[in-house]
Amino acid sequence: MSITRHQIREIAFQTLFAINSNSDTDANVVIDSLLEEKHLSQRPEYLMTLVNGVLEHQNQLDDLISSKLDAKWTLSRLNKIDLIILRLSLFEIKYVQDVPGKVALNEALQLAKEFSDEKERGFINGVLSNFI
Repeated sequence: MSITRHQIREIAFQTLFAINSNSDTDANVVIDSLLEEKHLSQRPEYLMTLVNGVLEHQNQLDDLISSKLDAKWTLSRLNKIDLIILRLSLFEIKYVQDVPGKVALNEALQLAKEFSDEKERGFINGVLSNFI
């Protein structure tokens, strides 16, 4: 069974959320568990690109996100789900050459639809639109 890029992004999001929730979390264990749930045996290279890329560039991504927030907002005030979606999508916008910015934005909105709510989708759209 093959896996879509959207499914890869879902697994990357869930892995990054688990790591954000508990810094002792082993990304490989989470990834393997999520792949097993989807009955997939191979670990897609793009999945590792996303997870490792977001973790490696997290400080830069957070600085970029912070620069687009209203003065009264800080990263610590953001919903963790939304922050992780922003990091993941901004990583694709800034560091993945073969993903158009509009595709990364659309995928972020799709993740928000699945894991967040309508109000937050508007917020995510507003922040990421600044980078496209």
